[in-house]
Parts: sequence; C-alpha cells; structure tokens
Amino acid sequence: MTAQFKTLDELDLSKKVVLLRADLNVPVADGKVSDATRIERLLPTIREIVKHDGKAVLLSHFGRPKGKVDPEFSLEQVCSAVADVTGHPVGFVATDWVDVSAAKAAIDEAPIGSVLVLENTRFHPGEEANDVELAKRMASLGDVYVNDAFSAAHRAHASTEALAHLLPAAAGLAMQGELEALEKGLGKPKKPVVAIVGGAKVSSKIDLLENLVTKVDGLVIGGGMANTFLFAQGHGVGKSLCEKDLADTARRIMDKADKANCAIILPVDAVVSWHFKANSPTRLYGVDAVDPDGMILDIGPSSIERINGAIDDAHTVIWNGPVGAFEMEPFDAGTVAIAKHVAKRTHDGHLISVAGGGDTVSALAHAGVKDALTYVSTAGGAFLEWMEGKPLPGVQALKK
Repeated sequence: MTAQFKTLDELDLSKKVVLLRADLNVPVADGKVSDATRIERLLPTIREIVKHDGKAVLLSHFGRPKGKVDPEFSLEQVCSAVADVTGHPVGFVATDWVDVSAAKAAIDEAPIGSVLVLENTRFHPGEEANDVELAKRMASLGDVYVNDAFSAAHRAHASTEALAHLLPAAAGLAMQGELEALEKGLGKPKKPVVAIVGGAKVSSKIDLLENLVTKVDGLVIGGGMANTFLFAQGHGVGKSLCEKDLADTARRIMDKADKANCAIILPVDAVVSWHFKANSPTRLYGVDAVDPDGMILDIGPSSIERINGAIDDAHTVIWNGPVGAFEMEPFDAGTVAIAKHVAKRTHDGHLISVAGGGDTVSALAHAGVKDALTYVSTAGGAFLEWMEGKPLPGVQALKK
C-alpha cells in the first residue's frame, strides 16, 4: 500500500515550513489532555521536521464547533500537552481562517526548528465542505504538506484532501506505519486470515461484514450482533439485544460467506444474566437452550476454545469490537481471554495481529495487552471504513 503513496523521505524538508495535518482531537478534562496517545504518535514526524531545520506547523480539528469560532474548542488548550510530549516549546497561532495574514506573519517570524499549533480548522465552515479557497489560504502558510492523521483520513475536508493537492505532499511516519500495518492485515496478508468482529449491532457493521466475508478465511462474530445471527439460525436469544428485523440480512451474509469459503464462527455457549449490571447472577447455557427471560452478555468457555482454535490456525488476525459486555465483570471474561491469546500468539511469532476501534482499544487495555499486538489503530471511523473496503480521501490524495 505505501509504495503507492508519497512518504516523508521523498520530501525536501530542509528549512521548509511543513504544514503537518495532525489529529489533536484528544480528550480534555478540566483543561488538561487526559489521553495523549494521538499526540505521541506524531513525535517521530515532528522530530524529523525539526532535525532538518524545518518548522512544524500543526493543523487539526478539535470537537464540533460547527464552522464558527468558539473558545470552548480552541486548540490552544492542547499546546501544553504537545510541548510535554515533544519536549519542545510549542507556540500557538490564532486565526479565524478568513484572514490568515497574521498567522502567516507569526509563522515567518518563528525561528527555524519551531513547533507551532494553528487554531481549530473547523472554526471555518469551509473545512468540512472541503472548500478549495480555504485550502488555498492554508497552503499559503507553508511550503510542503504532510498528513500524519490517519484517524481523519476518511473525511474529505479542506485540511485532509484539498490541501494535499496544492503543495508537495506526503504521508507522515505515523500514517505510513498505519498504512503498512493495514496492508499486512487485509491488503496482502499472510493467510489464513481470521477477522473478529463484535459490538452491539449488526446494522452499524453490515458493510464491514459484507466486505470481510470475501477477504478472510474465518469470521468470528461476537457481542450483541452475534445474537442477531443466532436468531437468524432459529435459536432463541431470550431478552438479549437482538435486531430481529435484520435476520434476512444475517442469512444473506452467511450465504455470501459460504460461497466465498469463509467460515462463520458464532458462539456455541453463552453467559446469561437477568440483570444488565456488574456482578449480577449468571448461568451458562448452550445457545440452543437460552432462558427466554435471560440476556446473553458474554460468550462461554466452549466458544472461547473454539475462537482460540481458529486463532491458532491463523497467520493474521484483524479485530474490531468486543465479544461481550466487557465493561462489566464478569462479562469481560470472553474478550479478555481472546485478547490474551492473540497477544501470546503474536509474542511467540506465530501471528500478525491488527486491531482498531474505540471499544476494541479499551478492551485490549482492560486485558492488559494493548501494546502486545502487532498494531493497534486509534483511528476509529477511518479504521472501520478501511475494513469496509472504502477508499479514504485523505489517503487517496497522497497517491503518487
């Protein structure tokens, strides 16, 4: 995949003003960044720019200001976190994106090797409209463009798509790493490939499932969405979360998988409770005998064994979504067991493992294995759209 796209080493960074599209849309509580993971992933690219006496000028959105200047969503509040991560003084450049002359002057006056953060790109309605005139004003501030925000690459916005066509452009080191990891996951993976897809609803992942059954050798379906598939097979699921109106869709996906020689792996047993709360009483049932008054909240030990067996046979695993209500004990057991097994197989050199999505990252952290997989994407929507096989505008714009 990366061979098709321009990379940082193909740009002349020497004494250049580098417009670096970052993702500084990080969680902030009481005026402080509570999770700096996305900032940390920018560090190698920022260091490379500074090493070449360039100026790293960061562009990013933050929150949803709806195209208006709103101090609540100012990026000034993340500058101290960027400074902490980079160990480098960080300047803030205010602009309303209508008149950028003051911003241009501030960037010109900054010494070489500076790191600067520009104001929220979404303070102007043209950002989300992918407005070329706004992109031209952005382009006037720099010499080259680097996109290091894969998490924003699924949006065709002025700072992610239009701007990339106006300056010499390339993927940053974090973006390059993400693309290389994803290529190993689905682009040109080492087979057999097993996908694990969980979460609450089939309706939010129809495109994902439709794409995966044509690309992978085995598809594990867990979480609430597995209940819809079990129902489609004629199993009673009690009072579990279940989209019964999508039974035909589930059957269509299973038929498509069968024709593509993709094995669908569903739970064979379930941990059932009668109350959706932590540490509520539970009982183990086979999926053909679930209590009509109960709720399936996790997979059982036979299902774990079956899924881990599929992982043992795989060379590549891609994962999006937990297989149970992992936020509450004891319904985290299935997700934790699978996560630890994936981590061990990865550590032992038997598996390439790629995971992504907010709940998935949280589940892996809960299991204590977030850093034990080959690659964990924090990209959220972009990761999901990549799994769905959709072109990502911010990546397409970097094509050679």
